[in-house]
Amino acid sequence: MITQPDGVEVVATASDAEGLDKPPLLVLDRVLAYFDQIGFGSGPLAWQRIGDGQSNITYLIERGGRQAVLRRGPRPPLPRSTHDMLRESRVQQGLASVGMPVPNILAVCDDETVLGVPFYLMDYLDGEIILDTVPPALDTIEGHRAISEQLVDTLADIHSIDLEAAGLATFGKAEGYLERQIKTFSGLAGQVSERSLPLVAEIGAWLEANRPETQRPALVHGDYRLGNLMFRREAPARVLAVLDWEMAALGDPLADLGYLTVSYSDADAPGISLELSPATNGEGYLSRAQLAARYAERTGLSVEHLPWYEVLALWKSSVFLEAIYTRWCRGERPGDTFAPQLEQGVPHILEVARGLI
Repeated sequence: MITQPDGVEVVATASDAEGLDKPPLLVLDRVLAYFDQIGFGSGPLAWQRIGDGQSNITYLIERGGRQAVLRRGPRPPLPRSTHDMLRESRVQQGLASVGMPVPNILAVCDDETVLGVPFYLMDYLDGEIILDTVPPALDTIEGHRAISEQLVDTLADIHSIDLEAAGLATFGKAEGYLERQIKTFSGLAGQVSERSLPLVAEIGAWLEANRPETQRPALVHGDYRLGNLMFRREAPARVLAVLDWEMAALGDPLADLGYLTVSYSDADAPGISLELSPATNGEGYLSRAQLAARYAERTGLSVEHLPWYEVLALWKSSVFLEAIYTRWCRGERPGDTFAPQLEQGVPHILEVARGLI
């Protein structure tokens, strides 16, 4: 844990931020004053940046023996459409009220004079996020199967919640969700890319021409994958919390399933996913087809058109990733070792998507 400001990302006082090229992410005197106001701990503050998010920023905070996680949006003036901390905290509070595994929200700050953007404070959870390694207690064939079962069962539970009971029935407009997704990302594609990627328009046109009817509306996570779940470290495998609700909306639940399956590594289907969960290449994990079948059984929804939703997920991901690559080309992401891979990575994702059509 860090206790001394670096004068760039974290500053001691608001006056220390004056003259910096970019606004700091934490202003300690203002954060401490806010913590005093809500009664969170006492004395000096220690912090540590955690998580691997490309947009929103998360800190582990410790004060007076208490630990919590502070989550805030990126530095302004970036658009807040996917960085709305007030909206993100609201959905988690609603999910917690109906017993879903999400972090407990301790406080929400909409006063932008504190950090320049809204932020919220939530309980710190001591669990394991599974990407390429598995906690020893779960690293068995039985444990692997249980991890993948919990992964898909939790998604089915999210899509089955009573929106009225969770206070989320007015969280957004579910009607027209798929149509809006295609329109939005078609527009974004033209704004974020500075090279020729003809497959973006080709796939976008195919998606619109073949758009399925939504079977029923549900709360959509928007980035549901193994890396956004925290598991308990002990057996049997249990989901401790679903994280990163920044893209949540009311919409078509199959959009989440399509993203899950194309981000899920499957030893029986190599090279046709984003490969964001390499651990699941091991023995015992459910296959992508088994994930889909289990989801259909638990929700009663048809997965007949799942390939369409997988194409949608890959296509949207290509737009997100192309934005990162373009910013790197402009010199806006110095030291980034991930972005250079996207020169070939984005065209590859588009080819994979075309292969699923």
